[in-house]
Amino acid sequence: MSRWNASSRARTSPHRSFRGSARRAARAEARIAVADVEWVTFDCYGTLIDWERGITDALLPHLGPGTDRRALAEWYIAMEANFEREGYHLYKDVLDRVGRRVLRSLDAPIGEDEPSPLPASLADWRPFPEVPAALRALADGKRYVAILSNVDRDLLELSIGRLGIRPDLAITAEDCGSYKPAPGHWRTFLERSRASIERTVHVGASQYHDMRPAAGLGFRTVFVDRHGEPLESSPTRVVRDLASLPALIDELAAT
Repeated sequence: MSRWNASSRARTSPHRSFRGSARRAARAEARIAVADVEWVTFDCYGTLIDWERGITDALLPHLGPGTDRRALAEWYIAMEANFEREGYHLYKDVLDRVGRRVLRSLDAPIGEDEPSPLPASLADWRPFPEVPAALRALADGKRYVAILSNVDRDLLELSIGRLGIRPDLAITAEDCGSYKPAPGHWRTFLERSRASIERTVHVGASQYHDMRPAAGLGFRTVFVDRHGEPLESSPTRVVRDLASLPALIDELAAT
């Protein structure tokens, strides 16, 4: 059984550890005044981890000096979304294959059997500066934190070590065999956490991968609009970064 399965089942098993039971009991008592938001779920890459900088830092050395970072990120995002529509693959394979496709499309000198630089670079991708403090504030405020990510378990583990806290639950594409915007992540989250949609808020930086599908399932949503995008969805709230999120969650809990 994976550590994520073990973690989630410990939450509902009649044989829970004393430490886990005591922790949950303390949280339940502290949540009496804020019971309207029990769980805050996050996309990881682009929301917590600066995914675009990680991708472009790995690809730019293979491209010409005039390559625009933002345009490169948008090109990669589009090609990855197209590839993921073809069916489920481990995300390390997505990074490898899409990375090579992007480099070849931009005439980079990469051999047929030469691996993409992306899979090995993920361990170096860093969180946005405000993220560790925001996550710590949510945990200190007795919220449960979950990550719903389009990656593999082992890759997500590399990034969790940079976040400052461990999530109470993590759902990966490897766990549900699909990629967002398919609903598998949210359905698996509800099954494992026994949470209610009404007491969960989903936070993400992609309208395509997160805002539209989460809202379609009935979740309240917070769109992290780091690039000033035109709204193509109807999130519950919009923020520019996560610095204000703990206070916003308190506000949503009171409404």
